[in-house]
Amino acid sequence: MTSRHAAVLGAGSWGTALAKVLAENGFETRLWARDPSLADAITHTNENARYLPGITLPANVTASASLSDVLADASVVTLVVPSHALRSLAADMADLLPDGAPIVAAIKGIENETLALPSQVLESVLPAALHPQLTYLSGPSFAKEVALGIPTGVLVAGRHEAFTCLAQDAFVSQRLRVYRTDDVVGVELGGALKNVIAIAAGISDGMGFGHNSRAALITRGLAEIGRLATHFGAHPLTVSGLSGMGDLVLTCTGDLSRNRHVGIELGRGQKLPEILGAMNMVAEGVRTAKSAYELSQREGVEMPIVEGVYRVLYEHRDPREEVADLMARAPRPERDR
Repeated sequence: MTSRHAAVLGAGSWGTALAKVLAENGFETRLWARDPSLADAITHTNENARYLPGITLPANVTASASLSDVLADASVVTLVVPSHALRSLAADMADLLPDGAPIVAAIKGIENETLALPSQVLESVLPAALHPQLTYLSGPSFAKEVALGIPTGVLVAGRHEAFTCLAQDAFVSQRLRVYRTDDVVGVELGGALKNVIAIAAGISDGMGFGHNSRAALITRGLAEIGRLATHFGAHPLTVSGLSGMGDLVLTCTGDLSRNRHVGIELGRGQKLPEILGAMNMVAEGVRTAKSAYELSQREGVEMPIVEGVYRVLYEHRDPREEVADLMARAPRPERDR
């Protein structure tokens, strides 16, 4: 490929940060924003003041509300939209995607209606000829820190090594270390489920519990992620790697975590609609909690923390009652999966 154009679909904080990475790596980068006024503002000010304020974007980042303009002749395509918007975006772009370009889905969630992972959504909508190009980017990475050039490690997964390597090469830099794997399902489940556990960790923090409680939630949350991921064939080492343990620790402890923030406010007694109404970005764990709970029930996989978060979010149960239930569960061997 001779073209060095990169397309990033989704102009939230993470999409904007990844557009900056690609631009600094030498790509003429086009950022797609659904809102034309946001696209115009980004192009003319070299800043996404709505979602990533204070970060100056390189001159080779432009934005547009036209999918066809953004995707034209792209040598790498990155999808960075909320998981619930992926299916409609995939349908809109199916006839516009270039052949031979890695398609990198930087999306963490499980679709509510179908319980499908991003890979399953894309493979059900896009033509089969494009499936080898599909890859998935995940790992512990707050958008603001990546945009500031703070050293970060992430992971790209794909079933076809040639395209996985192309995706890896597009993003790797002196400040962004990119590993690769063929464990797509492990990477996707780790990225989705850690958001649910982060809500639980936030609830614990909001209720005034200490470091002991948070450490227990992270550790047992990782066990739940591993239980479901390996049920679907994931490699256990993926669960303990960047897209599993790494992302879980970051999201459960970092002050920039939207999902932890939701949990903190719930733990303080705030109602979910009020919390979400005050946020201008999506906390994926809220929707994923419903999908993860239903998926675990369908598959017969025990996930008590996920179930507790689901009950707090969707059955309006008092978090203190859920904590009491978790602590009262029958003693068991730690390695009893």
